[in-house]
Amino acid sequence: MTTAQWFLLVGVLMLARGLTSTALKKLPFTSAIVYLGVGMILGPSVLNFFYFDPFRQSALLELLTEIAVLISLFSAGVKMPVPVVYPRWRAPLRLAWVSMTVTVALVAAFSWFVLGLPLGAGILLGAVLAPTDPVLATDVQSRHPGDNDQLRFTLTSEAGMNDGTAFPFVMLGLGLLGLHGLGEMGWRWVLVDVLWATSAAIAIGVIGGAAIGRAVWALRRPERQHDILDDLVGLGLIAIVYGLSISLNAWGFLAVFFAAVALRQTELKLAREAGIKPGQRNAEAEKPIDLAVAPEPLPPPIVSAEALIFKEHLERLSELMLVLLLGGMIAPDFWNWRTVGLALFLFFIARPLSVVIGLIGTSTSWRLTGIAGWFGVRGIGSIYYLMYAIQHGLPQDLARDLIQLTLVVITMSIVLHGISVKPLLNLLWRRGKQRGTKH
Repeated sequence: MTTAQWFLLVGVLMLARGLTSTALKKLPFTSAIVYLGVGMILGPSVLNFFYFDPFRQSALLELLTEIAVLISLFSAGVKMPVPVVYPRWRAPLRLAWVSMTVTVALVAAFSWFVLGLPLGAGILLGAVLAPTDPVLATDVQSRHPGDNDQLRFTLTSEAGMNDGTAFPFVMLGLGLLGLHGLGEMGWRWVLVDVLWATSAAIAIGVIGGAAIGRAVWALRRPERQHDILDDLVGLGLIAIVYGLSISLNAWGFLAVFFAAVALRQTELKLAREAGIKPGQRNAEAEKPIDLAVAPEPLPPPIVSAEALIFKEHLERLSELMLVLLLGGMIAPDFWNWRTVGLALFLFFIARPLSVVIGLIGTSTSWRLTGIAGWFGVRGIGSIYYLMYAIQHGLPQDLARDLIQLTLVVITMSIVLHGISVKPLLNLLWRRGKQRGTKH
């Protein structure tokens, strides 16, 4: 396809998405299925108008998916309820660490015994496929800042934090393949890739988010009349935290998520101390203005909330572009017993079993455990990890094998989870309302 044709295609899709937003919300499936279908029709699966080779374009694809995941992680972080207390965060923490580790182990075992992959490649594939995706899972994530729905909170937090577990296993897999130094008996991997990279990322994120939150609050107090560009502040925080994390060999995705959480926590804490209730500014702004009376200054807006709308628009754009490209990466010969078998194993055995193990000892109900066990959406994040591995020297034959396995899993995830998410969640919430009415 020519550049002009790409502009026309993307423009038509964006225009159609914008004009049919209400209609798409009423459909029983997600919009990602529509983008995927268009990509597959135009790609080598049907019309073969274009083919996007993920191996040859791995550097570009790594950058595109990296940006998409960063924006999505920030959006997820600012929606977290406050305050942060361990009993509330225990379930997502267990999913992000225990369940993630179990999933990597199960996929690695399946890859070794069934697919015939080397151990390092199996662990790498497990790390690529184990994390739930923050970009494509928006329908099961928190919808707005302070959303207190337990299921959405749990899945959103898991998607934000599981990069802290995924990246160490990516590096372990690369190390076993001879592409990354693990140290004697794995000491470097444990100390640097696990302990340092994770703890440093959390610290950088928390300090950065809290510092920006306090700085903006100090500048923006009503009596100072200081304008702040919320969108640029949010993007700047993402870039600085991520860049600093990479420079210090810490996991940047994890840092960005915790920076967003800390930013929101700090701003709302300062608002409470100042006697400002969340949402008070919007309510005051909607009151009719009496020109005969001098208006009182409004409470300062919150960067994390004001910038969220812009970030969500970027999320939709990145979802459209990347899922469209995904459809153009899938070739007919990708579909075979190995790729489909791995997807079915992940969806129906590895994910549910790992969630049950991870939530043992928590107060999570069996209903929520079952729903969480099914909605482990795989997507853009998995593509990023695989492109990252390819850029670190993954051999071409092995890389193309992992590309086929990964892309089929993502495609099946978009379809299976995309057609089931709305009906299952509507059923869950309808039953919850009925039980609440009875009480």
